[in-house]
Amino acid sequence: MASMVQFPSIFLLLLITLGSTSAQLSSNYYSKTCPNLFNVIRPVVQAAISKEKRMGASLLRLLFHDCFVQGCDASLLLDDTRNFKGEKNAKPNKNSVRGFEVIDQIKTAVERVCPGVVSCADILVITARDSVVTLGGPTWSVNLGRRDSRTASFSGANNNIPPPTSSLSNLISKFSAQGLSTKDMVALVGAHTIGQARCTTFRKRIYKEKNIDASFAQARKSNCPKSSGDNNLSPLDLQTPTGFDNNYYKNLINLKGLLHSDQQLFSNGSTDSQVQFYAQNTNSFNNDFVTAIIKMGSINLLTGSNGEIRKNCRKIN
Repeated sequence: MASMVQFPSIFLLLLITLGSTSAQLSSNYYSKTCPNLFNVIRPVVQAAISKEKRMGASLLRLLFHDCFVQGCDASLLLDDTRNFKGEKNAKPNKNSVRGFEVIDQIKTAVERVCPGVVSCADILVITARDSVVTLGGPTWSVNLGRRDSRTASFSGANNNIPPPTSSLSNLISKFSAQGLSTKDMVALVGAHTIGQARCTTFRKRIYKEKNIDASFAQARKSNCPKSSGDNNLSPLDLQTPTGFDNNYYKNLINLKGLLHSDQQLFSNGSTDSQVQFYAQNTNSFNNDFVTAIIKMGSINLLTGSNGEIRKNCRKIN
């Protein structure tokens, strides 16, 4: 402790600043202003997933794509207008990111009981948690108190979100830029244990790559021709595409990762051992996923008097 007094005052200020944002978040943030919040959101999420199992993965993905651009501020939810360019039409999001109508339903339900109180950014975090739980994954206490951005970043969406063609080094770099470690990255990408991918994102892998199980690749080709069917879907986890479990890692060991970026996690590289560990230890994967997603949910937050509480998640007030 004595050595701290020797640090420059600007360093101490930085430490205080870094700690202040997360300190303003609280699991009981809305306990007085919207005490039934979780009970309002959960049934909407459950109904949406019951109607379409894939929706759980889509809602979880919204949080990833939001937090990697400007932080977890619901900037992803803003629609384009004549005078405003949002993130929805950036390359990683256009014709890909979905579930906005479910967020609208949740926001409408929340506004009905607690008008002007709950941010869209916090709704995204709660919805992601409830989606994982609904599909059989772990639960966790969500920290709340985020506010919504009045801006968005089209260029940030294009540059910050790792594409499905990413190398391992690129994945590590993109996650590191958000303050997430390689361990966090391997755990978070385990979210690919649910959901589906479009043919255009994995066509090159199944036709040209060598580190792929031959029968797995052949089976995928039936729904992903060389020159058509860009939007045809295949599950990221063939065994249990609507169940949150550790089969994703078992698939990687068997060279059955659907995306190039998936298989990079197990390709004679630095993350092979972590993949093997998660493939054998479901509880460890669940625990590390929870730790990592809580950490991700704290990236570059707007709190206090910054930002706003949007009345409609698609547009600024």
